[in-house]
Amino acid sequence: MKPPLAPEIAVFVRLSELGAFTAVAKETGYTSSGISRMISRLEDNLGAKLLHRSTRRLALTPEGEIYLKHARQILAAVEAAEADVSQVLGRPRGPLVINCGSAFARYKLAPELPGFLAQYPDISAEISVTDQRIDPMAQHADVTIRVGHLTDSDLIAIPLGTVSRIVAASPEYLASHGTPIHPDELRNHNCLLLKGFPKQATWPMQWDSKTIGVQVRGNISSDSADTLLHLAIAGAGIIRLGDFLGTKAVASGALVPLLADHHHADPQPITALVTPGRQSIPRVRTFIDFIKTLF
Repeated sequence: MKPPLAPEIAVFVRLSELGAFTAVAKETGYTSSGISRMISRLEDNLGAKLLHRSTRRLALTPEGEIYLKHARQILAAVEAAEADVSQVLGRPRGPLVINCGSAFARYKLAPELPGFLAQYPDISAEISVTDQRIDPMAQHADVTIRVGHLTDSDLIAIPLGTVSRIVAASPEYLASHGTPIHPDELRNHNCLLLKGFPKQATWPMQWDSKTIGVQVRGNISSDSADTLLHLAIAGAGIIRLGDFLGTKAVASGALVPLLADHHHADPQPITALVTPGRQSIPRVRTFIDFIKTLF
């Protein structure tokens, strides 16, 4: 077999993630026909078909699935080698793509990231903020921060800490609607819900030595936890949120904790997800060490 074709490998990996020649062409600057020829050269070099092509979609062949795992490792190893050489010559450098939720971005990352970048001026950060689940590989994220238990995947999972939940509402809301004393009373209140996570509408409560999920309802939902926080402060309803998200609001009196004797805090892990191989890249490794200190 001939030596590997580095540009073709990179194009193949991105094509498997984006699923369309036009999408890869737009991102890389190659033409669609040029990308098609690159894949053909790679297949000829390997002596195996990697993709099923059709007018509507692309799909990996079994050989393509096998090759994809190795191709990602090859690209990560090359980048890690280049980065290690750069580190010997100077400091961690290069672009760092971070994906995280709105609460983590605003209340954990944003206050501390300027100090990190001041310490490592050769690193640049691109931050993608969403409270919806993404595919880190498809989004080309170096580090993805997630709260909650994870499903099995090929990603490297690095524990950072835990986040607990609190239930709270503004003094204005409680003055107008009353303060719930027992978990059952939540059913008669307007509760703010995080869109896209059905389990978030069931709030775990403890009474009679049991943990019971109370199904709550409300007239507002959002895919942004930060938006729900500000709605709660404005008096729109009762919220269940991560403790680090509500710390300042509770401390200032903008939100009042509720049902402390009944609410199950339900600690959830906070995890950094990294594509295999990329955890050894100096800028990624340095950033992981930094976010560990935030917890």
